[in-house]
Amino acid sequence: MHVLILGGDGYLGWPTAMYFSARGYEVTVVDNYLRRNNCQDLDVGMLYPVPTLMERAKIWHERTGHEIKVVIGDLADPEVMRSLFDGRVKYNWSVNSTFSGIPETVVHYAEQPSAPFSLIDYAHADQTIVNNLRVTNNLMFAVRDFSRDTHIIKLGTMGEYGTPNIDIEEGWIEIEHKGRKGKFLFPRAAGSIYHTTKVMDTDLLWFGVRMWDLKVTDLMQGPVYGIETDESAVDPRLSTIFNYDEVFGTIVNRFIVQAVVDYPLTVYGKGGQTRGYLNIKDTLQCVHHAEKSPADKGDLRIFNQIMETFSVNELAEMTQRVGQQLGYDVKVDHLENPRKEAEEHYYNPTYQGLIELGVKPHYLTDEVVTEIFKVVEKYKRAIRKDVIFKGIKW
Repeated sequence: MHVLILGGDGYLGWPTAMYFSARGYEVTVVDNYLRRNNCQDLDVGMLYPVPTLMERAKIWHERTGHEIKVVIGDLADPEVMRSLFDGRVKYNWSVNSTFSGIPETVVHYAEQPSAPFSLIDYAHADQTIVNNLRVTNNLMFAVRDFSRDTHIIKLGTMGEYGTPNIDIEEGWIEIEHKGRKGKFLFPRAAGSIYHTTKVMDTDLLWFGVRMWDLKVTDLMQGPVYGIETDESAVDPRLSTIFNYDEVFGTIVNRFIVQAVVDYPLTVYGKGGQTRGYLNIKDTLQCVHHAEKSPADKGDLRIFNQIMETFSVNELAEMTQRVGQQLGYDVKVDHLENPRKEAEEHYYNPTYQGLIELGVKPHYLTDEVVTEIFKVVEKYKRAIRKDVIFKGIKW
């Protein structure tokens, strides 16, 4: 089986590549270092240096004997995308340069992934919209034109739904109106330009499913936490990108870094904002189970990819409690909320579909938080307090 991973240099993309490679899949990763370049442009460094994608693929091959083919290219260019399906692809690194063939599965991570980044100003909003929608559109047409049997696994986000005052179903809702019934995509209420592009991704692929019988699984993922996976434990140089800044860092990871360097935890407003979360190891499980049980032709299958829900206050309290047990004097600071969002709201999403496929959840416990603390502590001297919070507003 050939799995093509778009956005293979990212926080989730690289661990996904190793995960599939370790299980005997042929794996090709594509990236243009958009995230790395954006981090450099904004001067928001990472917790530790990360080798290039080609260097990591070489290390992975040396340590495991498995090959991950690397393509450095801009997937917003339709010809780059199409080359991955028609055999014109040029590998930047591979053991065997022979074309691996049309992929049975494409995992689509290749997007600008940050809500704050998308609202810095009009230029960052433009980059987000242009990159995210062009990549999705190019993928849809490449699959339509070359391999309609290819299963697209697209990473969506729970942020597409917003915080409605009703239970959030897994992508679809049945509505009765004036005596007639129909099944519709669950109403969307995105809270940023980034999240709006994810809504548009869903709509694009829903179009492709209806028009051309494409096979699509849309994983509505919540914020991810964690650093290490079973595969990255092989060599520290294989660790994934880890951001702790306001722009690209996810909240659990950010809070733990803040605690380690005696920076008050940045709780926005009242701290009642509630979301669904999952361990990075569960992202890998979810994608793998979705690949093993692909959507049918003409089906847009949607799963809510979370394992449990927490409010920001609950995450801050957990970080403070664990930090104090480890000897840190962790303080919490309720900042004026720079975002336009509900700080207290109803939130009850359904998330059973992936568990029914066989995913075994990892839960956010004090022990798990402690493990992340221990990793972050190794790089304490490299952490820059000046990049933690800059107050991007919308």
